[in-house]
Amino acid sequence: MQCNNLNYLKRNSGESIEVPLAEMEVIVVLATEQHNVPILMYHSISSPANSGFKPCTVSPESFNEHLSYLKQCHYTSITVTQFAKAMTRGGICLPSRPVILTFDDGYADFYTTALPALQRYGFTATLFITTAFIDSTSRWLQYPNERSRPMITKTQLAEINACGIECGAHTHTHPPLDMLPLSVARDEIVRSKELLEEYLGQQVSSFAYPYGYYNTRLQQIVRACGFTSASAIRRAISSLHDNPYALARLAIWPDTDVHTLATALLTGRGPLVASPVKRIRANLRLHVRSVYGKFWSHRRGA
Repeated sequence: MQCNNLNYLKRNSGESIEVPLAEMEVIVVLATEQHNVPILMYHSISSPANSGFKPCTVSPESFNEHLSYLKQCHYTSITVTQFAKAMTRGGICLPSRPVILTFDDGYADFYTTALPALQRYGFTATLFITTAFIDSTSRWLQYPNERSRPMITKTQLAEINACGIECGAHTHTHPPLDMLPLSVARDEIVRSKELLEEYLGQQVSSFAYPYGYYNTRLQQIVRACGFTSASAIRRAISSLHDNPYALARLAIWPDTDVHTLATALLTGRGPLVASPVKRIRANLRLHVRSVYGKFWSHRRGA
């Protein structure tokens, strides 16, 4: 999609409409004035090894198209921690068209594939790392049968950090935190932070919940551990007025093309964005998980 040509979006009914560039510019300016900042969530930039892991992948070709679109449309990338700081300052330090690129888990293909692409386009990003699997493989991915997927090494981690990429914590072993006793969840969170700070020799300020599951108690723990933000999923565009410990992100899928991405960024609608009904359902699921998690924690003596 070229920003200097007519662009096509779709109404909710699926009917295509032609939107001239001038109107698209108005949409973006309005979104900026309303303090909206899209946070995109990627996992692995690769071709999937099997169908079970496919939802977690975006091909290098598609990823390059996403970056090309963002560059042509004059988006400026910032890190999650930069956004968290902007939230405390009313957004006065944000660029005119901000976007945040995040990558969960810490797969080796971030270093080999995503990082070179980001550098070509002059973008930064935030990489959320599961610390137990550094220098190893994705051993927690038993059910998608992807236990042998390479993860980043300590040497790669240092190089990634030196390139200006923010390295955030994503727990130690990637469990669903809301199903754990609080003491175990706290250990997962603290351990990942301490290990990353040891490896990098600097403070780690951002965190992401595995699978996007969180509750009020986990938010309190993350904050008490010294993080300034925590990313969830929520399938929505984030805002300066959001809770910094439940940041909304847009999950990017294998079939997310430039048109779909542009629709979400310019209108806050489309397949990447949850409808109000779906958001209500998602909140109900989180509530049910929270109640069940609290019961399970008590059963295990937390």
